[in-house]
Order: sequence, then structure tokens, then C-alpha cells
Amino acid sequence: MKKIIAFTLCSFATAVAFAALPPLTPEAQEAANLAKAKAAYGDKVGAFKLCQAQNKVADQYRVSGTPAPAACVAPPPFVAPGAAAAAPAPTAAAPTAAK
Repeated sequence: MKKIIAFTLCSFATAVAFAALPPLTPEAQEAANLAKAKAAYGDKVGAFKLCQAQNKVADQYRVSGTPAPAACVAPPPFVAPGAAAAAPAPTAAAPTAAK
């Protein structure tokens, strides 16, 4: 019974401590966004490599006359989320008047 009460009190204390945390600073938020983007890109690269490995194994066991496995689509190069927003968008140049 004492263990259950102690566990319950610790759970409530932990919940209060996490609820009182201040919001992230802009620098910390950017670092978190970059880490999230890198993790997502790593997942895309992992899926691409898995697709290549599956196709390699499928080619070994493929019977002649059956269609080849679908081609894998390579992920684009990694672009940091802050760099993509900071880069200016290409605009059409205004035509110049001929003299």
C-alpha cells in the first residue's frame, strides 16, 4: 500500500514539474526543428535503401517472363528547414526597355 501511495505522489509531482516548463527559446526551437527534419530525411533514405535491397533479392528469385520490381525513387538532397525558408524564391525578371 505504501508503494502505491509513493508511486502516485511521485507521478503527480512529475506531472506538475513537466507542466511548469517554460516554452522553448527560438534557438532551441530551430535546433529541434532541424533534428526533426534530419530524422525525417534519415527515414526517407532508409526506405530507399530498403527498396533497393528488396529489389535485389526479388531479382535473384524472379522467374523469367515475370515483370521486374518497381524502381526505387531516390530522396532529394537534404535541405535544412531554415535554409529553405531563408532562400529567396525565383522571380521573373522585369523586361527592360530597348533604347
